[in-house]
Amino acid sequence: MLEEKTTEAVRKRYDRIAPLYDFMQGFAERWRFSSWRALAWGKVEGVRILEVGVGTGKNFPFYPLDAEITAIDLSDKMLERAGAKAARENVKVELLQMDAQHLKFDDNTFDTVVATCVFCSVPDPVRGFEEVKRVCKPGGKVVLLEHVLSDNPLLAWLINLFNPIGVRIMGENMNRRTVENVLKAGLSVEYVTRLNSIFRLIEARKAGAISA
Repeated sequence: MLEEKTTEAVRKRYDRIAPLYDFMQGFAERWRFSSWRALAWGKVEGVRILEVGVGTGKNFPFYPLDAEITAIDLSDKMLERAGAKAARENVKVELLQMDAQHLKFDDNTFDTVVATCVFCSVPDPVRGFEEVKRVCKPGGKVVLLEHVLSDNPLLAWLINLFNPIGVRIMGENMNRRTVENVLKAGLSVEYVTRLNSIFRLIEARKAGAISA
């Protein structure tokens, strides 16, 4: 199947860049990303939290201390680095290898699902968001820090032009309409915070009564 081949290509790409990933992202983290991650994790609710796309564990410093956190990633090599970091920094987290498009959790499991700069790389983002909705409890929250197609026409044109190169090198689609994809998956978008012309903090919710 095309989806399986594409997903495998993404996994291999992140396995390949895992040893260099923190170095490659270092400037961006110091520039803005760390503060944006803190902002995103400040929006979580409840105790049972799922992080989709844990990578090398860049969000570990922002985990709520009283939460029960499960974190997944498609790449085994990224998970190895996350595991080493969790042990080194005494972070309480359950790390699992898993595809965001096929989550191996029961329905209605988590109070909040969080992802930071992940769904640009998921081959079928709507399918991934449908899975996020499925495993989120009724009334549960979804917090997303994602880059989207710019609202600047010239920048959007340039991003569309160079997107194939970015996908090939880093596996990231810079031109996705993530807010629209969240809505297509059946989640209710509550707030969209514009961080700059291409990054948004999206807060969404699954329909239903909020669990105590």
